[in-house]
Amino acid sequence: MIKRKWILILLTVTTVGWLNAQTKTTIALDEVLTKVHESNASIKVSEQEAKMAKYDYNLSSSVFLPQISISHTGIATTNPLMAFGSKLNQEILTQADFVPSTLNDPDQIESFATRISVEQPLINVDGFYQRKAAKTTMEAKELQSQRTKDYLVFESEKAYSQLQLAYVAVEVLEKAFKSASANHDLTENSYDQGLLQKADLLEAKVRMTEVANQLQTAKSNVQNASDYLAFLMNEQGITTYEPAEKLTPTSLKTDTGSTLESRADVRAMDLVSKAYKSNMRADKMTFLPRLNAFARYELYDDEVFQADAKGYLFGASLSWDVFKGAQRFAKTGKSKAGYEKSKQEYQQYLSKSNMELQRALRTAQVAQSKLETSKLAMEQSGESLRIRTNRFKEGLEKTTDLLMAEALYAERQLAYYQTVYEFNQAQSLLTFLTKE
Repeated sequence: MIKRKWILILLTVTTVGWLNAQTKTTIALDEVLTKVHESNASIKVSEQEAKMAKYDYNLSSSVFLPQISISHTGIATTNPLMAFGSKLNQEILTQADFVPSTLNDPDQIESFATRISVEQPLINVDGFYQRKAAKTTMEAKELQSQRTKDYLVFESEKAYSQLQLAYVAVEVLEKAFKSASANHDLTENSYDQGLLQKADLLEAKVRMTEVANQLQTAKSNVQNASDYLAFLMNEQGITTYEPAEKLTPTSLKTDTGSTLESRADVRAMDLVSKAYKSNMRADKMTFLPRLNAFARYELYDDEVFQADAKGYLFGASLSWDVFKGAQRFAKTGKSKAGYEKSKQEYQQYLSKSNMELQRALRTAQVAQSKLETSKLAMEQSGESLRIRTNRFKEGLEKTTDLLMAEALYAERQLAYYQTVYEFNQAQSLLTFLTKE
């Protein structure tokens, strides 16, 4: 017959048994980073945004490239003016066509015209500045795409560290659970012999249950970290990952001499401001005239796709919109305000980035000092637990003191690895904030 204590244990740990039954996939950090670069949805979105900006820049090439079009038109008319003009274009006018009755009431005439038109911009100053703005925007989008990749590297390293920490917590708590179970057995034996009170036995059961609950949470964190890694790698389905590397402190980052102005996202903000400036200048240049050349080659006949008559036309057009109500004044004022706004946003972003960097430096220094302290505390509590366990077996230690020592050792183990995680994250954040 199963004892009552084992029923309690089974009720506690059965809910997490499915995690152990799942197939675990061992994965290294380099493999994670490779899959994130290849498949992450955010990276793909940023790359497409950069492509869209590139096509906008290509679109602006119309400011100096010609526009060529070909058309074929067929008409039938008895309109006096159109009929006379169509015959004239077809080069089929005769003396009889000048008779007033024929001019005023012509027979129906068919005309088919093939036209090849060319329009060549010569001087469009506002278009030149618009093209410059498009190029600057394209460069900014490329930098933003690069910064997105940098951020995903940082986020992937963080998620991988979370997975490592979760596995360490499971390992520590499994050992703590075994120890708590063994201490419970010793306490129960002593209680059965009348050497301990029932309160001591209940304390041992409570401790064992608490560790089982903590173990359940730790195993749940393993799956949570696995799910997030799968999301970053754009993997489908539910998979439990196991890190190929153990959680250990990384080397301290000391190279923080790079300037924030050279960072990809800061450079992108600066380029966005310059794009606003170019657009402002483009709006101002709309007050200047535009010079465009044009040419047209025409083929005429009274049958479709024939060309018995031909002619050409070429010239240049100087146009100047002297006044268009308040449209241009309002648009110029709005673009100037946008440029001033972008300058303020750039300065604000730079100031905020510098604040974040200084805070990350201080966090890294604090994490480094905490690392050695937490390691010593873990070693001390481990030695204390070993001594108290030996004394408890000999009947020289109270159950309460043993349970407290056991709980303290598990707590300091978890605290140490949590400090390692925080230390590594501080180094990773510094790398991210100072990456050019």
